[in-house]
Formats: sequence, structure tokens, C-alpha cells
Amino acid sequence: MARILDRDGVRRFYDRLGGALDSQAFYENAGLDVLCAHSAFDRAGAVFEFGCGTGRFAQWLLEEFLPAGARYLGVDLSPRMVELARRRLAPWADRARVELTDGDVHLPQADNSWDRFVSTFVVDLLPEHEARVLLCEAHRILRGNGRLCLVSITRGTTPLSRAVMGCWSVLGRLSPWLTGGCRPVALRSLLHPEQWDVTFDEVVIRFGVAMEVLVASPYGEG
Repeated sequence: MARILDRDGVRRFYDRLGGALDSQAFYENAGLDVLCAHSAFDRAGAVFEFGCGTGRFAQWLLEEFLPAGARYLGVDLSPRMVELARRRLAPWADRARVELTDGDVHLPQADNSWDRFVSTFVVDLLPEHEARVLLCEAHRILRGNGRLCLVSITRGTTPLSRAVMGCWSVLGRLSPWLTGGCRPVALRSLLHPEQWDVTFDEVVIRFGVAMEVLVASPYGEG
């Protein structure tokens, strides 16, 4: 089993990585493209992102998808990532905020207060029990017509992706610092079936990197 960095380890890793995180766009963009195609961001008035990184995806949403009046809040536990994201989103400072968090998956957000809950390449950093709590929290803070929007690395489904993701897992077992603490996960298995109606779930592969893209709507009150 791949080892997992604790919160302090994650913070230190991403503080050191800084803007180099954007270099992962060569494979991440394939999953993000698919996510945007199935998340109806053009109908979202309030977007919450858990683990906003450098703000690259938030900038993309604000430039290309979100309505002019939509508000955005991103949180991250890395001070360096928060600094980079705030700088990147400065043109939308009147409606886009970035806040430093301690990484707690119990969110200080009001019930039924967001239209979209976004988390990309973050759930694969979390211990399984924390990931399950986070997704329950997403259900709580989403409005009834809201959407959960996730992307994560996952197990491969083709010969090349199985080889690549298998090597990824081996590196993670050797040292979580080699993979930034990320490891392949199955997003759908982390959702409480009585809470979520999964509307899209697909594995996207880019250069052998397998990514699960999942969109779901909350059952009952969000």
C-alpha cells in the first residue's frame, strides 16, 4: 500500500514545489477538460474548491466557464499555494477569494451554501477516512441542485496506464515524497450511495496517467 504524507508533510512538499505544480498540466488538463464538459459551471453561482493549488483551474473557470456574477472560494493548506493563487486570481478579487486552511476536512461552510464543490488531484492525497468525511461535508454544503466535481489519479485501464500507475504505486510505497503523497484511488467507492446520484464517472488517460473524473448530485438536502 502506498504511504501517505501527513498534513505537515503535504504542506512542506507543496510549499517547496511552488509554481512547478503547473508543470503537471500536460496530463491534468485532459481530466479537467472532461470535468468542465460535464459540470455545467456556466450555471453555477457559487463555487467552493478544496485544495486550489496555484489557482490555475480557478483562473480557467473564471475566464471561460463561470457566469460574470459567480463567486469563488478556494482553500489550501500550503501558504505558498495560497500566495500564488491569490496573485493569479487578483483580476477577480471582487468575487474570488483564496484562504489558508489547516487541512481539516470538517469544513466551516454553511449548509446548502454552494452550487459546486470542486476538488481536483486532492482526494488522492487524503487518508481514506478523511476522504469519506470530506465528501460527506461536500454533501452538507451543496445546495440541492448542486454538483460534486472531482478528478483524481486512479488505477490504469489499458496496458500502458496499468504500467504507469503500477510504477506510481511502487514509488509511493518506497517513499510518499516521490509522488507528493498522491496514490491511485477509486473515487466512486468513497461516496456514500445514499447521498449521491453519480451523473458522470469515467477514467481518462493521458500519457499513461489514469484519472477518474466524477460528477455527482446530492440526494435529499445538500
